[in-house]
Amino acid sequence: MSKAAIRLLSIAVATTAAMSAVPAATAVAATPAAATASASDPFYAYTGSEPLSAFAPGTVLKTRTLPYHVLGIPTPLKAVQLLYRTTDAQGRPAANVTTVVRSPTGDHSKAVSYQSFYDSLNPEDSPSRAIAGGVTLGGVIPNAESLFIAPLLLQGYNVVIPDTEGQQANFAAGPEYGTNTLDSIRAATKAAETGLDSSTSFGLIGYSGGAIATNWAATLAPSYAPDVNRRLVGYAEGGLLVDPAHNLKYVDGSLAWTGVIPMAVIGVSRSYGIDLKSYLNSYGLSVYKDLERGSIVNALGHYPGLTWKKMAKAEYANPNSIPAFVTAMNKLNLGSAATPAVPGFIGQGNGGVFEGTFSNRPGIGTGDGVMVAGDVRSLARKYCATGSSAVKYSQYDLLSHTGATLAWAPVALGWLNDRFAGRTAPSDCGRIASGNALTPEEPAPLS
Repeated sequence: MSKAAIRLLSIAVATTAAMSAVPAATAVAATPAAATASASDPFYAYTGSEPLSAFAPGTVLKTRTLPYHVLGIPTPLKAVQLLYRTTDAQGRPAANVTTVVRSPTGDHSKAVSYQSFYDSLNPEDSPSRAIAGGVTLGGVIPNAESLFIAPLLLQGYNVVIPDTEGQQANFAAGPEYGTNTLDSIRAATKAAETGLDSSTSFGLIGYSGGAIATNWAATLAPSYAPDVNRRLVGYAEGGLLVDPAHNLKYVDGSLAWTGVIPMAVIGVSRSYGIDLKSYLNSYGLSVYKDLERGSIVNALGHYPGLTWKKMAKAEYANPNSIPAFVTAMNKLNLGSAATPAVPGFIGQGNGGVFEGTFSNRPGIGTGDGVMVAGDVRSLARKYCATGSSAVKYSQYDLLSHTGATLAWAPVALGWLNDRFAGRTAPSDCGRIASGNALTPEEPAPLS
């Protein structure tokens, strides 16, 4: 193993230790010092004279090279960051940032697009800002993900890390996650500084929020980015959000994951330009304000027992009575989207009771604490029935959302290694248990 590789592995180990040792207060206090990744960083702004609509998706607008930072500390590893043109949730041209890290042992032939699970409503928490030196409470997650990125680099993969939520932090906007990811790959192969080109093969990988981006990218690739689709070897994902309307009902009243309810309300409002605040009561508005620029770190475990009813005005006790909400939820339902054209590996926990989610509603069932296992099974079965590629599905019945990561990650990496090696993809089609109906949500009358 080269000295560079050993150094990189040491960084990953140190990161893991730091994640468990740095208190939240320290991370928050460090935020003002992160000048290189602050909101005023001019790199993130497109200032060209031509409108963004004049550029094709994936066009590189700016390039810079800087040290890869972990918890604000620069390392010898170099990262290339790109500002590129992409498309937002409403189909409008947008500018976004991605980061490319070259393997110390690899070449230009293979790369992995790693989708982060940073899950935040604050743009300051994005992977690119953490890599550039920013230190925020929500940014602890992309810093910790050095542990996932290091093995990829050590095995010779160049790694592309898009800011999947875009520059407005459009949390849970799956289609935008997908276009941001696909255009990130396009941009990475157009910038000479990355060492990647149009012949580079790509794999997609992501867990939780990263799985949202991974699946939507694989789903949209044949139609939105056929040039990228031709170079994909497959996608590996775990802890997947399939039907957000089901998830909101599943976590309703749980102990730890209820914070995703207001986060989803904010993310949907922001992504699709709709105002859901008018449907909230005073308590709901207070929670909305608290989390408007919060991350999953701020939300997780902070609102035990929270329900939609506690946040909504009485007449909107059923969220399906809000037409704009129903429309948005249906746009985010992977069950209504296309089938990927490449093989996939999907891992899903089902031990949600270990993270304080005891829900088992008819038509929804159990899950890993935040993601619904029956939805994921149905999606995998759909892909088996409508696709031409193999689907491997693993369900971890005794593992929660957090715990399943440890079982999924090494298998996902091995699965990707086999796809790059050209080995036949394994298939569980015909052996996946039935799941939930993924039909579109229907409007409901006012209460």
